[in-house]
Amino acid sequence: MKRPFFCFLFLLGANALFAQSNTGELHLKVTDPSGLGVQTAVDLSSEANQFQQTFLTDDSGDVVAQRLPFGIYLVQIHQPGFAPFSESLEIRSAVPIRHTIQLKISAVSTSVIVTGSDTLIDPHSVEPADRIGTQMIEDRSTSLPGRSLQDLVNSQPGWLYEGNAVLHPRGSEYQTQFVINGIPLMDNRSPSFGPEIEADDVQDMTIYTAGIPAEYGRKMGGVVEVDTEKNVIAGLHGQMVLSGGSFDTAGAYARAEYGWGKNSLGVNADGDHTGWYLNPPVPQNFTNTGTTGDFGASYERDFSDNDRLNLSVRHELSRFDVPNELLQETAGQRQNRDNYETMGIVSYQHVFSPDLVADLRGMVRDDSDGFWSNPQSTPIIAFQNRGFREGYFKGSVAYHHGIHEWKAGVESDNIFIHEQFNYTITDPTQFDPGTPLQFCFPCTGFGVPLTAGDRPDLEQSAFVQDLMRLGKWTVSAGLRWDHYQLLVNQNAVSPRLGLARYFPSHELVLHASYDRVFQTPAFENILLASSPSVVSLDTNVLRGPIRPSLGNYYEFGFEKGFFGQMRLDANYFRRDVNNYADDDPLLNTSVSYPVAFLKAEIYGAEGKLTVPHWGRASGFVSYSYIVGAAFFPVTGGLFLGEEAVNSPLTGHFPDTQDQRNTVRVHGRYALKKRFWVAGGAEYGSGLPVAFEGTEADAAMQYGQDVLDRVNFARGRVKPSLAIDASAGADLLRTDRWIVRLQADGQNLNNRLNLIDFAGLFSGNAVGPSRSYSLRLSADF
Repeated sequence: MKRPFFCFLFLLGANALFAQSNTGELHLKVTDPSGLGVQTAVDLSSEANQFQQTFLTDDSGDVVAQRLPFGIYLVQIHQPGFAPFSESLEIRSAVPIRHTIQLKISAVSTSVIVTGSDTLIDPHSVEPADRIGTQMIEDRSTSLPGRSLQDLVNSQPGWLYEGNAVLHPRGSEYQTQFVINGIPLMDNRSPSFGPEIEADDVQDMTIYTAGIPAEYGRKMGGVVEVDTEKNVIAGLHGQMVLSGGSFDTAGAYARAEYGWGKNSLGVNADGDHTGWYLNPPVPQNFTNTGTTGDFGASYERDFSDNDRLNLSVRHELSRFDVPNELLQETAGQRQNRDNYETMGIVSYQHVFSPDLVADLRGMVRDDSDGFWSNPQSTPIIAFQNRGFREGYFKGSVAYHHGIHEWKAGVESDNIFIHEQFNYTITDPTQFDPGTPLQFCFPCTGFGVPLTAGDRPDLEQSAFVQDLMRLGKWTVSAGLRWDHYQLLVNQNAVSPRLGLARYFPSHELVLHASYDRVFQTPAFENILLASSPSVVSLDTNVLRGPIRPSLGNYYEFGFEKGFFGQMRLDANYFRRDVNNYADDDPLLNTSVSYPVAFLKAEIYGAEGKLTVPHWGRASGFVSYSYIVGAAFFPVTGGLFLGEEAVNSPLTGHFPDTQDQRNTVRVHGRYALKKRFWVAGGAEYGSGLPVAFEGTEADAAMQYGQDVLDRVNFARGRVKPSLAIDASAGADLLRTDRWIVRLQADGQNLNNRLNLIDFAGLFSGNAVGPSRSYSLRLSADF
């Protein structure tokens, strides 16, 4: 695709104003007993939201804290000459909250002191969301390039990796959306498909797998709200990071922001290189280098207390090799991929009154993906050039009235898809007799016009939702309408309902939710899979259009506090999905395309015990149990040869994310004020195996070490276990600078952890061996 486009709109790109659906804004004014403004530091924290930040008031005593996830916050002020102040505040509306704090002199202090335990549980939350705050992001283990954000999400219960760091929430395949500063990205964000958003650029994250607000739709397996915007601080500040370690991995990141008056300007850039980019099919890790890069800039302007404009642009890239199997490496195969993405976002907020606020946001994006093979590639030489141009618009209003917090809006997403693909078979023995030795799409030789490789995906939606406070009861109700038009034209109405009851004497919140979901198909290679030209590939073809999935999500659970120091979250869930979405490879290439089955039934349970802070210790332990089954017949997509002939009309099979038991544990201990150590482990009982060949053939492709990690009798990959450890120290801490050094060791037990066997992309996926890394960061 042509890289430059919509230059004018590119220059107007911007970060959305409300970075998340459930976020608010706090305007504080701090005064002395006479009413004069006080310049001071204000500490704002919430244990439930993993939020802790210090704000500085100006000469008039004013400060604005933006993008605060809904919840209870502790406000603390320690100013010489005044009594210590401590107060809890609740943020529950997108409408900015204005609050005045009047400090008292020390001798007559009557302040009521509250503690962090008051923010451990959110008594009015009906969405059982997982929060990842600044501290967890800063202390995370150093990730391989391309997956820093994914690793954070994958640390939460209900999520697991399959293949090349592809996130799967609660049995969903490619149904994850990342909402970056309020803008939903519906394409696959795994390292093999798209460039990453660097975790160093992220302030906080909120992760939904149930109780999903009606504001979100289309990709509903899981919603990951990502806020890269920092609260504006006057003057120059930023961060620099250098990292490196095993697999010849090296990276650098830099961010600088400058705030003056009602303006702020920020720029950021990063680059990484590694010798372990994807999860290879064999432990030898052949041809697996990767390079990533990212550049962004943003500008924010408060025209008044009621009007704010935000603009930004971002350009990202990734270039990497496709790792070889044993036979491919012997033949001298080299396959390469690249991805380029440029986006610009603009948003504008206007506060009409203390109870009504509106915002508009828009995005344009250009994405292109390429794939090349050298002449020695086997059994096929493949080439691909695909991508899309996207124009997105959203308008919403939020209104506070009595016990109600209303929000309503409309959105339009227009994605103009482009696909080209061709191959040449080099080893015909690996394919069904009669398979053409060459193929192209689009290709006029098959009587297909060139326009078959270009088509618009047009989607519109509208939503309304209300959050009601009824004493100790909280009710969330929403309704969403979606329209989808690509290969099919379909509409749906989706109700959402959540209910919570708070029992303060027991530190307990019970909650339940129901989500009706309308999930649009993945659009990667969807035109290729539906093209009439694929009929020429085999005498036996099963082909049909991919339709959206319709489903019902149910969840019941509780949140319980213990001793004001720890929190237990436990949930039972069930998902019933019709026209269940999955994906499948085209022949033996690395190109995958969407398919669908009659339905899926998925259920399970999750639990997480969290200790935010107990003295010098913090950490969590989580457990996930999941059972998933997909049911025949095939209802959409492309199947060739034996897959088409032998596709049953009845029956079921384990879905590819059917890992029954997953355990994760992580602990951190501060040995001294500036030195800490941490450790963790992850156990997985193993994913299903879908292999129809012989063990002898598999040994030639993957080696005996890989086969030893497969239980063919049970049809499962054998259990995995990885033990990690970290240590960090503040080398320098002043009012201006904080310099940190962190050392990480991952998979210290050096176990050969097999993620998939005979799965997608490269056949199977091997997890990284023992590795080490160092990370040096400086905040100023």
